[in-house]
Amino acid sequence: MIKINFVCLGNICRSPMAEFVMKDLIAKAGLTEKIFVASSGCHAEYNTPMHRGTCGELQKNNIPFTRRKSKQFTREDYKNFDYIVGMDKENISDLKEFSGGDPDKKIFLMMSFAGENRGVADPYYTDDYETTYKDISRACKKFLEVLNK
Repeated sequence: MIKINFVCLGNICRSPMAEFVMKDLIAKAGLTEKIFVASSGCHAEYNTPMHRGTCGELQKNNIPFTRRKSKQFTREDYKNFDYIVGMDKENISDLKEFSGGDPDKKIFLMMSFAGENRGVADPYYTDDYETTYKDISRACKKFLEVLNK
């Protein structure tokens, strides 16, 4: 089974959005038995609920989700996941620090799957959940194409 962990700063906006968008794509492709998806944060406050803006954007786009609480990325996560996907370059830097430099080459920038070398804007600060959703949706679709090869 392929295991993916999407990671942002606090695990309340971008990474849970990516988690549920990817889970929806995987379900529609009939791959739920082959790909496991989770999310966490580099600096998550324990048990913070998913942001209402993320929930609203997922609902608006008919993406099923469950209410969840934030989770901190750990060194165990580095060991247990095949792909660790950071939402921006700061997340990538933190993830490499947590993992001792990414010795297994598991860490990827989210938008790199869409052919772009930039981060996904954090809607917590911009309140622009629509743009974040569009970026995440596009990158997840491309990522799933990579996984299907």
